[in-house]
Amino acid sequence: MVNNTSPGRWFRRLLWAAILGNVAMALPAIAAPSAVIALAGLSASGPEIWPRLAALQAIVIAAFYVPAALDIDRHRAAAWLAVGAHAIGAIFFTLEPGFRLFAAYDGVFALALGALLTMAVRGGQPAHARAVATL
Repeated sequence: MVNNTSPGRWFRRLLWAAILGNVAMALPAIAAPSAVIALAGLSASGPEIWPRLAALQAIVIAAFYVPAALDIDRHRAAAWLAVGAHAIGAIFFTLEPGFRLFAAYDGVFALALGALLTMAVRGGQPAHARAVATL
């Protein structure tokens, strides 16, 4: 059964936005990596295959978010892994000054998705389970 709490619905919506955002950023990088690198103001560091591979991996990672975007109760581990992937991305990109925009992108998604998932999981429990958990 789909978590139909308000935070659960917003988690799913925001996760779909993250999926679409990842794909929207990755497709141009696959099609024209040199242009994307130049647009970002970065210098090319090697063959175009590497930025293309990174973009492809972003799409593959986003595909693994889909089960959680469909049902966070049934795919709770995938939902938490989506939050964790964005948190790791934020930490990774923070370490490189030229990529701080990616850090902000992933950081905002990690914080928002983590908060919404926490509220959805707590709100999705039956009342008696919440009462027992507080004892």
